[in-house]
Amino acid sequence: MSKIIQKIVEYFNGKKIAEHYPKWEKSLAQLQKRIEYSFHDLTLLKAALTHKSYLRRNFGDHKTPSPFERMEFLGDSILGFIVSKELFARHPDEQEGKLSKLKSKIVSETYLTFKANALDLGKYLLLSPEEQQSGGAKKPSILSDTVEALICAIYLDSGISSATRFIKNQILTDYETTVNRNELVNYKSILQEHLQSRSEEPPRYITIAEEGPEHNKTFVVEARQGNELLGRGKGGTKKNAQQEAARAACQKLGI
Repeated sequence: MSKIIQKIVEYFNGKKIAEHYPKWEKSLAQLQKRIEYSFHDLTLLKAALTHKSYLRRNFGDHKTPSPFERMEFLGDSILGFIVSKELFARHPDEQEGKLSKLKSKIVSETYLTFKANALDLGKYLLLSPEEQQSGGAKKPSILSDTVEALICAIYLDSGISSATRFIKNQILTDYETTVNRNELVNYKSILQEHLQSRSEEPPRYITIAEEGPEHNKTFVVEARQGNELLGRGKGGTKKNAQQEAARAACQKLGI
């Protein structure tokens, strides 16, 4: 990883983005204040914020592994371990099943995206022009991965204690209230579990319409059980539309 990080540094200091680099440098100082952590090796922070699309756009070596993806991989494991450890300590009377469900919500893409937006991480990312134009700075998959890469960067910079402090202060803050926010509740799982508990047929999700232009579609999905309509929902993605349909079904069934 050090080899490609060095390549990134050389690229940053080159002529290609010389006029943009100082602005990014200043914004990284703002980000460090925001996350309440100052990097000893700023290169790690830069690597964590340099999306693979930017590297592929500006470096010809596609065989070289992206530090962003590698850091996301390690950060995911660190996050899972620390969250498990904290929940174990904070909820001494809870059964394993409830702790597992709570952990899965906290490490979910939706929850991490919520936390990424709270830190405004999207504006600090280096993305390819194509990814930028397609709304990459707001994509949940990219934002959640960035949180994990950032956790890894902090860990590599100064160890597990600093990574733990960041997770406790930025990720686990008010988590019990946050996981119950409407957009973070997994209505599909709730509906599935309710129907299973009654030994009933699981729901089916059917996309019945796609509205709007190709770059800004709205999907309409129905949740059905057999021929019965349980609920209908709309969303910018099929996944979100399914969640809305499941939410409507839960309301209809009183669960």
